[in-house]
Amino acid sequence: MPRKPVIPVQLTSGPFTLADARRAGLDRWHLEGASWRRSGPSTYVWVGLTESPTLRLKAACLRLPAVAAFSGRTAAWLHGIDIEPCDPIEVTIPKGSGASALSGLVVRRAALPESDIALVRSLRATSINRTLRDLCSRLSLTEAVVVVDAALHSQVADPTALETYASARSHRGGVVNLRRATHLAEPLAESPMESRLRMLLVLGGLPRPQAQVSLLDRRGRFLARPDLYYPDHRLALEYDGGNHRDRLVEDNRRQNLLISAGYRLLRFTAGDIHSRPEIVEAQVRAALGMSRGGVRRAARRLLGLQLTATSS
Repeated sequence: MPRKPVIPVQLTSGPFTLADARRAGLDRWHLEGASWRRSGPSTYVWVGLTESPTLRLKAACLRLPAVAAFSGRTAAWLHGIDIEPCDPIEVTIPKGSGASALSGLVVRRAALPESDIALVRSLRATSINRTLRDLCSRLSLTEAVVVVDAALHSQVADPTALETYASARSHRGGVVNLRRATHLAEPLAESPMESRLRMLLVLGGLPRPQAQVSLLDRRGRFLARPDLYYPDHRLALEYDGGNHRDRLVEDNRRQNLLISAGYRLLRFTAGDIHSRPEIVEAQVRAALGMSRGGVRRAARRLLGLQLTATSS
């Protein structure tokens, strides 16, 4: 009769190191059994624990120096932004700490004052303002706005606090893009593709549309709440990301109700936004009755305002 594996209770609550296992009476060969799985170099976890991002980050903590903090996309997820946190796991270590490279982790060395640190879900991470600054320093303006939109929509960041943080650090890397993204951000945006559609239009020189406006019929009854809306033109815009039959049927019914009530509706897919942005811009421009020249002048005004805002 096979012997029942030894499972020390102190090793069943989270990741542990080989040294922890030895203190609990196990050796490396015990950890090669079916009761355990490797979660990183010399780190293990009991198979009874469900794999999750939090578990992976706790395992990574066992390999990090005490002065390190999760940063970038990993920190953004910890703060509550819907983003992939572990592909890869991102960490920042203070300059001069002497820590070596860590396999499987993206390690950045940068100034890391305690004012830029927060304890989030019991893990040490960069503060939300520092996290957004770091991300904006590596992203295009559109993708920076996508992240800031998500942070403001989920209320993990405050726009006034973000502006204050950026203004106090105008000489730091990433701050210019952070300030521009904060100026262009929309707290009501409900999805990354909605944010990308809005930025496609705004950077193309078109007027900034309103977000998530409730549209009513002539009797004041609710009809729909499109992603974007131009009230002066009764023009609604929507990102169409659904392909389920029931969703398509409901979208078609809603579109018919809007048209019957005197609204206009344009719907765009991810393929339109990523692969045919010029067609999206042209269709919206035509619906607004704007000429190409007018769009170019509006774009120049926008860029001028942005340069003024970021240099002030």
